[in-house]
Amino acid sequence: MNTDLIKVVYRTELVGIRTLRTKHIAEVTHKELKDYKVFSSEDVNILQNKVNTHIDKLELRWNSIVHKNNIVRTKQEIQAEAELRTKEAIENLKSIEGILHHTLDIDDAIDWDKLKNNSPFNTDNPEKSLKKQISSIRKPKEPVLFEFPKEPIQEDYMPKLNFFDNIFVQGKNKKLAEAEERYKAAYSIWKTKCDEINLQNEKLKNDYLEEVRKYDAEVADLNIKIKLAVEEWEVAKQQYYENQFAANTRIEELKEQYLKMDTSAIIEYCDLVLGNSEYPDTFPKSYELDYIPETKILVVEYSLPSLEQFPTLNEVKVIKNELKEYHISDAQLQRMFDTAMYNITLRTLHELFEADIINAIEAISFNGWVESVNKATGNHQNNCILSIQVKKNDFLNINLSLVDPKTCFKNFKGVGSSKLSGLTPIQPILKINKTDKRFTNHYDVADSIDDSTNLASMDWEDFEHLIREIFSKEFSTNGGEVKVTQASRDGGVDAIAFDPDPIRGGKIVIQAKRYTNTVGVSAVRDLYGTVMNEGATKGILVTTADFGSDAYDFIKGKPLTLMNGANLLYLLEKHGHKARIDVREARESMK
Repeated sequence: MNTDLIKVVYRTELVGIRTLRTKHIAEVTHKELKDYKVFSSEDVNILQNKVNTHIDKLELRWNSIVHKNNIVRTKQEIQAEAELRTKEAIENLKSIEGILHHTLDIDDAIDWDKLKNNSPFNTDNPEKSLKKQISSIRKPKEPVLFEFPKEPIQEDYMPKLNFFDNIFVQGKNKKLAEAEERYKAAYSIWKTKCDEINLQNEKLKNDYLEEVRKYDAEVADLNIKIKLAVEEWEVAKQQYYENQFAANTRIEELKEQYLKMDTSAIIEYCDLVLGNSEYPDTFPKSYELDYIPETKILVVEYSLPSLEQFPTLNEVKVIKNELKEYHISDAQLQRMFDTAMYNITLRTLHELFEADIINAIEAISFNGWVESVNKATGNHQNNCILSIQVKKNDFLNINLSLVDPKTCFKNFKGVGSSKLSGLTPIQPILKINKTDKRFTNHYDVADSIDDSTNLASMDWEDFEHLIREIFSKEFSTNGGEVKVTQASRDGGVDAIAFDPDPIRGGKIVIQAKRYTNTVGVSAVRDLYGTVMNEGATKGILVTTADFGSDAYDFIKGKPLTLMNGANLLYLLEKHGHKARIDVREARESMK
């Protein structure tokens, strides 16, 4: 991925009115293509698959543009490009006309097996390539040593004596002395030569040994490198298959939950259905979903494309050896926009109803929103321009291949202005309510306490709001939010935190126990059950007392944190507040 051109921002947010669901969101932007898409899922693996697929498409588009711009073209090539771009322009306009019919021949039900990643780990084992490096290292050759010259033999220097030499001893001795001198001179030369050769051979041997040492060291280093690389490869391979198994298991779990008509799974399933729907690259692919199990109504808040995101190029001609573009008129664009809005609406209804294989949806309430710039004020606005609620049985009785989109929309009592391109805002028939009925208004307590305040004997409702307030300060440093639930007088469930961090964040259940006795394992089990039921990522149990050893044993390996009275006082002090905890005094005051 080219990080200079493509930017991905991850975040999480709370959605839904009936369940405190945490949705993971990725915003993908390509700076040069001016492409912005929002993807979402309750599962981080599914979300990442969506992001990776989209990034691959962006890089293909951008590489194609770069390739075209780098070509030095002849007249024939310019003409060929004009014809190609004209053909592409016509196809783009036809694709808008065929938005509705495009989906009629497609089975929109989710193929669970296709969601799974069964591809093998495709990174090659580095051992083979690294061993090639060893074979490419030049292995030292043993040196060819210089041969030593033949040692002089004294007999070879002995003089040949004649008759007179034996008679005249003086002459004989002279010849013998001269021979001795010649032998000694030859021997000295031989000895010097041997010494020189010996030095040269010693150098050759030493150089060879040094080369062998370096070779052995280089091979040893490479062998260590091979071992480490293979170990890292094995770890990466194992991690890949573990992640693959976890992701595929999550898909199987989602399938089972969907077949059991779990609310969150139905929403996730519908999200996948719409995610599979193919539209032009310039169109936004953003929507929010909610499901009302009591009425079996699916609410869809859908981001429709603005006028600027529609193709307008109609033809490209070569004029004076340059390319000139011709676009459709504003009136044609507005007609195309209006028709496309109705087609996208009907197509979305069709895809969701067709994919509803378990009949979880009796009706869909669809709201179409368009984000644009108000030309009168220059301000950004996001208006709902059409809204419709349709029952499944009624919708399945129509023949989408023959309907007039606008007439069909009006027949189902859809609401929208007569000219949708005017972006006139309308009131949605049914909207997603993003608030949770369990949440209540909160008030601050921390500023009213001091080091004389005994938390163990504090008013139970004030204590709950104190916990909400102090955790709100703790999470606010990175954009988190904490909401207090309606008072229950049980001294128990108190708050829900929402941490936007895409890696360690999510929904966190906070329970507070204003106890004067040791908190046992049953309270911790209750918290764990709440975390599972809420689909939260973590649970925190806070008490003014302490926890038993069985409680600490229970949380091992679970996403739970226990905070005793000392931890609570530390957290208060961290955020500038002081208090005290005296459980004995609290017991006395409660008698």
